[in-house]
Amino acid sequence: MSSLAYDSTALLGRQLQRIKHAPGVLILTQTMPITMLLFFGYVFGSALAVPGEQYRAYLVPGLLVATAANGLMTGMFQAAQDSHRGVMDRLRTLPMSRAAVPVGQSAADLLTTALGMIPLMLVGLAVGWRIESGLGALGAFGLLMLLRLATTWMGSFLGLLTQSEEAAGQLGSATFILPLLSNAYIPTDKLPGWLRTIAEWNPISAVASAVRDLCGNASPAADAAWPVAHPVAGSLAWCAFLLLVFVPLAVRRYAHAGR
Repeated sequence: MSSLAYDSTALLGRQLQRIKHAPGVLILTQTMPITMLLFFGYVFGSALAVPGEQYRAYLVPGLLVATAANGLMTGMFQAAQDSHRGVMDRLRTLPMSRAAVPVGQSAADLLTTALGMIPLMLVGLAVGWRIESGLGALGAFGLLMLLRLATTWMGSFLGLLTQSEEAAGQLGSATFILPLLSNAYIPTDKLPGWLRTIAEWNPISAVASAVRDLCGNASPAADAAWPVAHPVAGSLAWCAFLLLVFVPLAVRRYAHAGR
């Protein structure tokens, strides 16, 4: 086994133990999307152009994508917490690959996110969401995990950059607005022109449209911006861009932050 794989596996185990001893965060991340589904689906659904069960079927993929994009907040907070408490400094003194720490944290986050999405999917099926294509659903799940991986690396870099739990918490809370500026919760075709453009170029919109399309829930509008009109290609392009930018930045920041 290569040094990176061995060291990353060790850090994966550390991160899973960390989650085991602090289950409250995991429980909150699992229950919050379900709460939003029930609240938005039954309270707001009657006031929208796609009411009731139709809106809930529209909303579930959006909440799955919002959960995946939440890797930005969790990655940021975990990296900032370890930096602030001196854990990163101790890890740097060990003879291990410089990429092992962010890789191990990202792997643990992917595993817990994949398991954490199951309750949301089950509740979604119970309130009217349907999967029309099993093969397409597998592709949709793959895109969700790819988005989670990309946003986790982005969050890790920002957390290593701030090195402050308080700053990471405040900045992470601000990321709540990102799904609101997308088609995760509402269709964008009725938005004003400038706001619709911003929403449709949001990576969350591309992935949400791809998940709906692959699961057979809704096809993207022909007059939408390119990432939404071609959601699978748009999702892959956005995730590749984020990974290409933030993976080397996070590894470099981890390796040199203590110098």
